[in-house]
Formats: sequence, structure tokens, C-alpha cells
Amino acid sequence: MAESLRGGVIGAGVFGGHHARKYAGAAGAVLSGVFDPHHPDRAAALAMPLGARAFATMDEFLEAVDVVTVASPATAHAEGAIAALKAGKPVYVEKPLAISLSDADAIMSEAARRKLVVACGHQERVVFQAMGLFDIPEQPLRLESVRHGAPSQRSLDVSVVLDLMIHDLDLALALSAAAPLAVEAEGAVDFSGGWDRARAEVTFDDGFTAVFDASRMAEDRRRSMRLVYPSGEVEIDFVSRAFRNTTGYPLNPDYADTPAVQDTLATSVEAFLAAVRGQAPRPIVTAEEAARALDLALAVERALEAGA
Repeated sequence: MAESLRGGVIGAGVFGGHHARKYAGAAGAVLSGVFDPHHPDRAAALAMPLGARAFATMDEFLEAVDVVTVASPATAHAEGAIAALKAGKPVYVEKPLAISLSDADAIMSEAARRKLVVACGHQERVVFQAMGLFDIPEQPLRLESVRHGAPSQRSLDVSVVLDLMIHDLDLALALSAAAPLAVEAEGAVDFSGGWDRARAEVTFDDGFTAVFDASRMAEDRRRSMRLVYPSGEVEIDFVSRAFRNTTGYPLNPDYADTPAVQDTLATSVEAFLAAVRGQAPRPIVTAEEAARALDLALAVERALEAGA
């Protein structure tokens, strides 16, 4: 593989633009190509100022790149990821990894068969690592998360569970060694025609309870989490980047000022590139971890349908 990795991005929307600029600015990487079969003009407008090329076909695109980011709509994640893996390219997939477990399994199977790195873009892990939350030696007893955003035309191909809540589902799974046991949920359908608000309570097999409140119908943006441990509590306001900690275990009060948190996407992409080069044992979030979050998200959606 070339010393300077040639990055390629599938999808020329907002997230595709973010990823394209990270490849263009990453050490030891260049942006070589952008592919968007539905918006070729937008792909060209993104690629050209960054010194890259927009490609008309997937095959031409894959021949011109070494690593691929899939930043297309979620419903097309599996298609792009599997095509790249079959061409021998390591893949970074924006969250969610896929929209079905069968598609997630297909991605993981292809990656395992070809011994290729697959990363997924659950960037909130970067924030928790910088805070020191993953270093607390206790298992949490309870988690309460709120993730609210205003109505937007972005990500309407999936429910609020796969759009917003899945971030906090992944964090809960990362914080606890326990396995989800039961899920209860209620929600509302509004402007997208799908679930735009959802509240779920998940009970784990060790008694850990997690409550998730996600909405893309809110007037105000809210991002918060409360974690209860045997020794105390941690309350985090992700909007103001402030927290309160009574556990006795040290957390980094300046986490928001660390380079990793100031650009979590760059941190995540650079970790993926390091794993591809063999300089790191793994990306920040593996395909297997992303599939666990997807599994739980789909369980929440089934609970929403059952309670409708």
C-alpha cells in the first residue's frame, strides 16, 4: 500500500464533505476521489477544490483509492462498504454501520475474509476517552441520556433511533460489560413519517438500567447524560462541556480543550488510518462494536412498534 494513503469518499452530502476535508488535511493521506452516483455535480464541486477527482462509476473510483469512507445515506451504507471491501479497501463507515443485522454481518464477514480494517463513526467515544470515563473501575448502575435536536432534513431515511439515539446506545454498551436483557420504548411519529421522538429503557443482565431520550422535534438542542455508580454520580452537559463528578475517581476537567475533542472526526479518521497502516491495533470503534449498537437500536425500534 502506498506510503501516502489515497482516501476516497462515497457520498457528497454534508458528512461526505466533512470526511473529504479530513482526508485532504490528514498527515500521510490525500483525498483522491469522491463518488456519489445520485449527485455527480455535487461530487465534482466537493472534489475539485481539494485536488481530487469525482468519479462516474464505483469501479473507477475504487481503482483510484486505498481507503474508503462511506458517508452516503444510511440505507446505502452496506452497499458501499461491501463494494469497497470486495475491492480490497479498508473502510470507515459513518454511523449506523448498516440498517439491518444481515447487512452488518455481511460487512463483518467480508472484512474478516479479506483481513481488512472496518471502522464506524461513533465519535462520542473520543469525548468519553478524553474525559476518563472509560477508566472508572466500577460498572455503572444507571444511565440517563438526553439527545434532542431541532427538525432537519438530514438523515430522514432512518428513525431518530438510528440517527441520534444510537450514539448513546453505543456509549452505554462501551461503559458496561453487561448485556442488554429487556427493552421498553415509546415514541412519536411526526414530520419524517417515521419515529422522530423516542424514549427507551433498557435493562441489562447485571441490573444496570439505561434510559435514552432522543428527539429531532425539539425547539432547543440538548445533549446530556447522568451516570450513577456505586461510589457517586457523573452528570455531563455536552453542550456547555461541563460536568459534575462525585465518584471520587478523577476525570479531566479540561477534556473539551484537548485536540482530540476539539476535532473528534479528525481524531476518529486518523485512528482509522493508523489501524490500516498497522500503527494501532484497532480503530476507535470496530465493526463488531458498531453492530452491537445497531442490534440494540433495532431492538428499540421493535419495542416502539410493539407499543404503537
